[in-house]
Amino acid sequence: MKRFFNYMQGGKSVSFLYLLVLAYTVAALVWWGILLLRQSHQITTFELQNLKLRTDSLTQPVEYQIEFQRIQKDERMRSFKYLGEGLTFLGIILMGAGFVFRAVLKYMKLSRQQQNFMMAVTHELKSPIAAAKLNLETIRKHKLDEEKQTRLIENTIRETNRLDQLCNNILLAAQLETHKYQLFKEPLNISGIFEAGIKELGGRIGTHDIQASILPGVWMEGDKLMLHIVLSNLVENAAKYAPRNSTIFVKLFEENKQLKLQVIDEGPGIPDEEKERIFLKFYRVGNENTRKAKGSGLGLFLTAKIVEQHNGTIEVLDNKPSGACFEITWTNFSIQTA
Repeated sequence: MKRFFNYMQGGKSVSFLYLLVLAYTVAALVWWGILLLRQSHQITTFELQNLKLRTDSLTQPVEYQIEFQRIQKDERMRSFKYLGEGLTFLGIILMGAGFVFRAVLKYMKLSRQQQNFMMAVTHELKSPIAAAKLNLETIRKHKLDEEKQTRLIENTIRETNRLDQLCNNILLAAQLETHKYQLFKEPLNISGIFEAGIKELGGRIGTHDIQASILPGVWMEGDKLMLHIVLSNLVENAAKYAPRNSTIFVKLFEENKQLKLQVIDEGPGIPDEEKERIFLKFYRVGNENTRKAKGSGLGLFLTAKIVEQHNGTIEVLDNKPSGACFEITWTNFSIQTA
């Protein structure tokens, strides 16, 4: 119920009306049962009074006892019938209320996630557009030296790349969810792909120190572009939430005949109740109005989908003393030594 009211804070009138109707229905059913039991008792009392009036006409005490037992048995049968029907109706009502509860909970949850997504996407779109527009207007209106002009152009390219990545994430999320995207799987040198990806991310993310420990010679069948997106999403997600100038660790190693990829940060970590939800579409920890980190809520959703399509599993663990550790596990791989 606590989760329900947390999701229903934006629609208190709806939740109040729902609970009011449910309480009224249950109360009406209980009152109906009480009235029927009272009616049954009144019928029994009336029949017993008639039996006493007819006692003189009954020549045998045995006949009186038989009639008396019949009246009591009828009362017990009526009570059993009324209680059985009442409990059946109550069970149906509570079952229906449970389905309604889950449906409303799911609707409110999805509505909040979509609202957060729209707010995040709006912010993600406005920021690079405004920066690119300002840079281009500055170049057009002012005569800049070659160094400043080059710096503004490079900044504009970075902002347009952000827009391109956001659009690609939205399109890819829709394709993966509807199973329209077909992976192009081929034998890949995973070690080489991750080493190149970490080098590229290190040059792009200047706010954090990225340290890598990659097991050499690891081969696996997969989609090169998709696996690069997995690494990029996890490292960029760590950079969003970890303090500036902190270290992000990327590890690829073998353990218990399993291949593991870990991306570890020194940020605030993820609460236990949020660890399963962060891989849902549009979901982001916290509220969009108070959240400082940029993002659309699609990165981890895409990562989980891609890992699933590569026959792997992903989970988030706690990093000690602080931070989060995203761990991906594969079983189908091979290690080739030189």
